[in-house]
Amino acid sequence: MTSLTIAEAAEKTGLTAHTLRYYERDGLMLGAVDRSASGHRRYSAQDLTWIQLITRLRSTGMPIRDVRRYAGLVRAGAGNEGERLAILKGHRDRVQSQLAETARHLRAIDHKIGIYEGQVGAVA
Repeated sequence: MTSLTIAEAAEKTGLTAHTLRYYERDGLMLGAVDRSASGHRRYSAQDLTWIQLITRLRSTGMPIRDVRRYAGLVRAGAGNEGERLAILKGHRDRVQSQLAETARHLRAIDHKIGIYEGQVGAVA
């Protein structure tokens, strides 16, 4: 894959150009995004893979400060894998807890649906 402009990267990731600039400005990227001779951002396949991970972490509720911390550890290189693992395991535990809570809510909704379906079926 050749590098992508910010508009192409935005389209490919489903994010806005503003969000991509924010990720870079706020220290969430692994490094500086390459620039063309004219100074325009050029996103690599590695950048897009990292952006996808950031998006997944944020979509599952990881706070920006934790994403920034994780990105900083990855940028620092080998020797801090235990810290990275702890961040990801802690986040996974929170996501699993949220999923369990959502499943309980869904069961309650399904129960109510069952009640109304029984009532509607009895009337029809």
